[in-house]
Amino acid sequence: MQGIAVLGSTGSIGTTTLDVLRRHRDRFRLAAITAGSNAALLAEQVAAWRPPFSGLVSDVGPACLIEAVLRPDVDIVVNAVVGFAGLEATLAALRAGKRVALANKESLVVAGDLVRAAAREGGGELVPVDSEHSGVLQCVAGREAALRRLILTASGGPFREWEAERVGAATVAEALNHPTWRMGSKITVDSATLANKAMEVIEAHHLFGLPYDRIEVVVHPQSIVHALVEFADGSVLGQFGFPSMELPILYAMTHPERVSDSGVRPFDPVASGPLTFEPLRGDVFRAFRAGVEAGRAGGTAPAAFNAANEVAVGAFLAGRIAFGRISEVIEGTLDRYTPVPASSIEAVRAADAGARTEAERLLG
Repeated sequence: MQGIAVLGSTGSIGTTTLDVLRRHRDRFRLAAITAGSNAALLAEQVAAWRPPFSGLVSDVGPACLIEAVLRPDVDIVVNAVVGFAGLEATLAALRAGKRVALANKESLVVAGDLVRAAAREGGGELVPVDSEHSGVLQCVAGREAALRRLILTASGGPFREWEAERVGAATVAEALNHPTWRMGSKITVDSATLANKAMEVIEAHHLFGLPYDRIEVVVHPQSIVHALVEFADGSVLGQFGFPSMELPILYAMTHPERVSDSGVRPFDPVASGPLTFEPLRGDVFRAFRAGVEAGRAGGTAPAAFNAANEVAVGAFLAGRIAFGRISEVIEGTLDRYTPVPASSIEAVRAADAGARTEAERLLG
């Protein structure tokens, strides 16, 4: 029986992980949980699960994340922390030889080279939880050498068909009204700007070792096809499923094994309805373009992109700026930023801090 640590247990991925664990108590035991600031829900989870360790970051600080992942009774870490704050726990777990079921995409976005180095040095294993990257992993199945191209899908978010002027004036309530997924507020806004999809392109680059010109994104409003993988001979495989995080979470914990699970809705191609695909409107969703350009620039540029995005999204959710200003703040920050090699955690932290300062300055 394997011990699980769930970081970010009160968020949408964290609570879904606990649902998955509830159905698989014969395989896994909950060894540790942490939350950011939701003390009430964390207390309910502790009462229900009685894990040996729990921690609330807002009370005891981020050190509880590291303490959780380094426990000897923890074999698998589900990192569902939101944002830059999840990076050091990812590094610590990999250096300690743990499997990291990674929902904290920012770890790879801001410090992909450091994360991969930590896995090599410590013998840890990185398995993605994002539905798109899980889909790629399931399609590849040991055929990495024959990979030619990845196609990630995006729902297009709530503003897929809106004109640019209307998108720029969107309200918080409109941005949080995602058509197919139910997520936390920050990632839902990232999905509305498509900054989230830029992060997934950077993540795919690090996970699967392909250059950026071989990773593409198409809009797929139904969110049924999560990824398409093209091989050297031209064959294309896809991973299909109704929008739900149960399967990617379970697969990340059991990979490469497949385990029967009663909680996953059986796929029905008729019920899924017609499947359509569209080009991504980069001229409207400029945060996507800025993020991919930061990925191509490399070094600490992706860390600066992520920091500017976190500041801008926070300001939007607080009612300080309009939706359209999110991409403006990101672009303005990157225009004024010169990346350096992301050769150490100190360099990444400095990039994060500097970009946050510049983004705040641009907010006025």
